[in-house]
Amino acid sequence: MKSYFWLVATWSLLAAVGLATTSCRPDADMLSDKEIPGAQLPSNFPAPVYGLNENPPTRAAFELGRTLFYDPRLSRTGKVSCGSCHQQSKAFADAGHRLSRGVDGRLGTRNVPALQNLRWKPNFFADGGPKHIETMPMAPITNPLEMDENIDTILHKLNADANYQRRFAQVFGGSGPIDSYQFLRALTQFTASLTSSNSRYDHHTRHEAGSALTDAELRGLAVLRQKCGNCHTGELFTDESFRNNGLDRRFPQDSGRAHITRSSLDAGRFKVPSLRNVALTAPYMHDGRFNTLAEVFDHYDHGMVESATLDPQLQRVGQRPGISLSAEERQNLLLFLATLTDEQFINDPQLAEQ
Repeated sequence: MKSYFWLVATWSLLAAVGLATTSCRPDADMLSDKEIPGAQLPSNFPAPVYGLNENPPTRAAFELGRTLFYDPRLSRTGKVSCGSCHQQSKAFADAGHRLSRGVDGRLGTRNVPALQNLRWKPNFFADGGPKHIETMPMAPITNPLEMDENIDTILHKLNADANYQRRFAQVFGGSGPIDSYQFLRALTQFTASLTSSNSRYDHHTRHEAGSALTDAELRGLAVLRQKCGNCHTGELFTDESFRNNGLDRRFPQDSGRAHITRSSLDAGRFKVPSLRNVALTAPYMHDGRFNTLAEVFDHYDHGMVESATLDPQLQRVGQRPGISLSAEERQNLLLFLATLTDEQFINDPQLAEQ
């Protein structure tokens, strides 16, 4: 009997320190709050817009948010989850598809954006419509071309699920029904955790051992800073501005930022996307018209068209608008952009569907 109790006590101790798992995949129940993805801010990043103190990360809330993110019941048909379009292996974009795909196979009007470093964004989407990370999910949830659901029906589904009732009570306390505030705060625990900050470039910037970039990659970084750095700037590789980069002369289908502001001065202006994980997220542009980075380079080099709102920085006196790139510059730039791929981010089992 004595040996039995010794065995039980030993096993409990091993489980507590995480040594009793049967694989190298971390057991969510053994993770501390500090081990949640995104719970520690990267030292080379600026201060976030949505600070850690605004919705302090906890393990239980993070796991609840992850379950919601991958739950297709958030859609009208029960077949489309947030994770259906935002796939971890593609930096939470929908690589390979020009436009978003929603319920009943409906096609959206824009390319699916990568979900990464959302904590640092002042607004969201190509037109900057949603202003807050916590309310941002309501746009795709209620969009008839995407998830085509409403908050009342979602709350009814959640409250009818005993497991969700238990988990929400664990996170928020109380015995009342799950409400919209709790739902959006829990979902944000997961989306705010999607921090990509461990690419080869990041290791190089933080002067970590064995992290040096090659000469060609450093030349590519120099090209980026010289010719693209006005827009793709800083550690997040975007200034979060809205710019017309010469895709079209007129904008009858999608006016971009003007869709929100109703100002003709914003026609054709779209949010400057981050270049982080850009090698994974083709096709490119707000409508997914370019399949490769080479096509993107071609556009900037000789494919731009002029319009009333074309960004002044892309205009060249007496010449076609654009950014000239030599063959060597293109090659070096491609090599550098590959260093922005964050293998840890796209393979972190904590961010995967459980």
